[in-house]
Amino acid sequence: MNAAPTSRHTPAPPTADGLGGVPAAIEQLLKAHDNASVLEICERLLKDFGIAGRLQWRPLDADDAEPAGWRLDLAEDTQRQHILTLSCDEPVADTVRDKLAWLGRLADTRLRQLAESSRLYEAISRLALAERLQRALYAIAEQASAEHDMPALMRSLHTIVSSLMYAENFYIALYDQASDSVRFPYYVDTLDTEPPTPGRSVPLHELLHGITWNLLRQGRPLFGAADELAQELGGQFQLHGPRCEHCIGVPLFRAGQVVGCIVVQSYRANVRYTRHDLDLLSYVAQHVQTAIERRSAHVELERRVADRTTALREANRVLRQQVLQRQRGERLQASLFRIAELASTTDSLEDFYPAVHRVIGGLLYARNFYIALSEEENQLITFPYSVDEVDSERPPRSHGGGATEYVQRTGRPLLADAATIDRLFAAGEITRFGSRSVCWLGVPLIWGDKVRGVLAVQSYSPEHTYTERDQELLTFVSYHVANALQRKHADATLKQAYASLERRVVERTRALGLANRDLREQIAERERIERRLKYETLHDSLTGLPNRTLLLQRLEQAMQRYQTNPKEQFAVLFIDLDRFKVINDSVGHLVGDDLLFQVGGRIRACLKTRDVVARLGGDEFAVLLEHVSDAAAARRIAEHVLGELQTPFRLGAREIFTSASIGIAMAGAHYRQPEELLRDADSAMYHAKDGGRHRASLFDDRLRREALSLLRMESDLRHALTRREFVPFYQPIVSLVDGHVTGYEALLRWNHPERGLLLPQDFLLIAEDTGCAEAIDWLIFEQVFAQVTQLVGDKGTVSINVSGLHFRYADFDARLLALLEKHRVPPSSIRIEVIERTLLDNPTQVKQMLQNLRHQGVGIALDDFGTGYSSLSYLHQYPFDTLKVDRSFVTELGDDRKDQGTAVIRAIQVLADSLGMQVIAEGIEQAAQRQALLDVGCRFGQGFLFAQPQAAEYWLRPERRLSR
Repeated sequence: MNAAPTSRHTPAPPTADGLGGVPAAIEQLLKAHDNASVLEICERLLKDFGIAGRLQWRPLDADDAEPAGWRLDLAEDTQRQHILTLSCDEPVADTVRDKLAWLGRLADTRLRQLAESSRLYEAISRLALAERLQRALYAIAEQASAEHDMPALMRSLHTIVSSLMYAENFYIALYDQASDSVRFPYYVDTLDTEPPTPGRSVPLHELLHGITWNLLRQGRPLFGAADELAQELGGQFQLHGPRCEHCIGVPLFRAGQVVGCIVVQSYRANVRYTRHDLDLLSYVAQHVQTAIERRSAHVELERRVADRTTALREANRVLRQQVLQRQRGERLQASLFRIAELASTTDSLEDFYPAVHRVIGGLLYARNFYIALSEEENQLITFPYSVDEVDSERPPRSHGGGATEYVQRTGRPLLADAATIDRLFAAGEITRFGSRSVCWLGVPLIWGDKVRGVLAVQSYSPEHTYTERDQELLTFVSYHVANALQRKHADATLKQAYASLERRVVERTRALGLANRDLREQIAERERIERRLKYETLHDSLTGLPNRTLLLQRLEQAMQRYQTNPKEQFAVLFIDLDRFKVINDSVGHLVGDDLLFQVGGRIRACLKTRDVVARLGGDEFAVLLEHVSDAAAARRIAEHVLGELQTPFRLGAREIFTSASIGIAMAGAHYRQPEELLRDADSAMYHAKDGGRHRASLFDDRLRREALSLLRMESDLRHALTRREFVPFYQPIVSLVDGHVTGYEALLRWNHPERGLLLPQDFLLIAEDTGCAEAIDWLIFEQVFAQVTQLVGDKGTVSINVSGLHFRYADFDARLLALLEKHRVPPSSIRIEVIERTLLDNPTQVKQMLQNLRHQGVGIALDDFGTGYSSLSYLHQYPFDTLKVDRSFVTELGDDRKDQGTAVIRAIQVLADSLGMQVIAEGIEQAAQRQALLDVGCRFGQGFLFAQPQAAEYWLRPERRLSR
């Protein structure tokens, strides 16, 4: 039978009579450290109580079938879900039952205390583990921001992982999907004697079926011993390196793609990892990946900064060289002015020569300097001025074989070192030379088409040598010295005849004074021009406002203030005058310039002193508004500017009205460069123009999305070229008399994978802006040439539209003919169509290409005739054989202006007939239009009345061929 205590009161403890050991057992029971100790102590107490029975643990959910004998549940172990049960052969007495109830309550109390202590220990362990994990994550984040190199970062990450689990053998692998290779930036292994080099990329196939290979290919964690992994992976497992006892591997992800892995291994039989370690490493791995990416991005940024610094340093070096060259030029110019001035201001040659010496000494090393002059009468060489460290005196001498005579004889400069002098001696050009110098430089003094003397400098020290640049400089100076000497000799001659030529001397002196004054004025003017140039580099020459360069400098300063203090809010206004080109074309550029000047003044008047208004070029202005509170304040200023610009401008006798469109861009943390603010303000300005002009528009997220959409369209265009999504659709050209198909016009279409079939107006402008238009045309040309034989055979033509962009390339005609030859297409089966605007750019080259194509048999058609300049000179200058009447004239045949449209088309037809050209009318949509064209003699046309453009497969079906 089964019995249990029925009373909830606590019975009195048993008396001590005959139970001397009970208190000690009770004390031991209250201090028992586990359930086994509780069972043992309770058995001892039952023996002391004289109760015969058997104690045992029974599962809480065990079957409660009627047991044999008598059973009593004493206590419950809530931690292990067991019940302490006493089983006896016979029921016990009531007095004994009270003792058992008392004993059960003590045991139950101790078991509950043990369960609560266990739960507390487990909670403390989990808390300690969480704190360790949190400290590890903080350490990972701190290492990602620390100023360490990548190896130091890897070592720190290893240390952090080691603090969480056993990680004596640890490595990180990074995967490059483009090259399908793996790099091991960090690898620590106690047994591997040949670890991989950190900088070497290992092809992934060399690690086939290894731990790293499986992690990168399968993208899921691996856990277990080598045999367990081999069984789990179905045989696709192979160890590369020492055999490990146990390991954990987790992949690293970025944007859903596996970019690497982390692996820890144990070679110790007593160290095995748990699922908890696997979960912990998987969680830590993603933070490690983030730290590696942040550090890699930081390294890449430092590299870019270093490259930029190098580039700026090189630019600074070039600029310094330019400054030095300019300074040399200024010194040379000043020296020449000084020489010219000396010729007029010095009283005698004795004063002139030292002054010239000082001037030349300011340009190059001239410590040893002399001037030699030739006297033809006495056949002597004199030295009117000589300063030398060695030869203190140079007496006159007759002509001989010295270096001075060599320069005078040849009339060419001589730059000679010791080897050059020896070579001249050996050649017999020089037979004597004074004190041997390290370097000698002499240039001839020429005036009156004769060599009159020599100007020479020399150096006795290896520290001072002369170069070809010094030779060029001294030669250039010698011309002016010769001129000055000529003038001085002329002055001496004038002084000798002063009595008889006093008037001429006075006139000459006056002339020299005027020349000197002119030189001074030129110097002053040059200085003024330099100051003006410095000003103009930062200001617009027309309006006097700051230009783009100065605006970008101020914008950069404002952005720096904003990044330091976000309360320093500012805005950029991009202002563009509406229809300014109309004003320029109607009243002239002078009036337009005057208008721009007044517009700049009005904008400046609407702003505060600290704000900046700049002219960017043309009719575009930009405004930097500093210390604006919000977008509403910037919009109010923009509206004020619009109101001021709406007031008429008085330009001479004219009253001009204009308006403007304004784009507004507010400062934001996402801006990094001043050009980005101008770009977004420009986009907002164009949005204002699209909205009807004379308004202000704020750049917002919608405009940003539109810009991204434009970028997406550009990307789709480039992908479409690669995937050949551009196809030709053909519209038949028919005989208006009987509807017989005489040919086709190939029209561009785009089979967009998401938006369906797109017409050229949906994407062609963007294609031209991105430079894809020519590639698209060549793709269409190739498809047309591959299909033209099937479409028309040898009895018709297919027209292709050729953009004016192609005629910029001198080999366009040759390339087109080569493509025809490649597809074996007769040139007579192709007709190219050009518009009148194409003929305006480089007409000579366009005419030559068209004549070459026409000579080879290609038809030439002038498309949209009558909508452009319609110059009749085009018709006989260019080899056209077909005129295509624009649809705008054909459309008029069906309304009240029928007579006017008919007259225009009749005139075109008569003109074409007289020139032997064919006329094709475009855009025929009504039968009345067809009849009207027949009435004026037009015999060919195309339009929706006959058929809409379709793919080549459509027209190649026999049942689709038109017959009217």
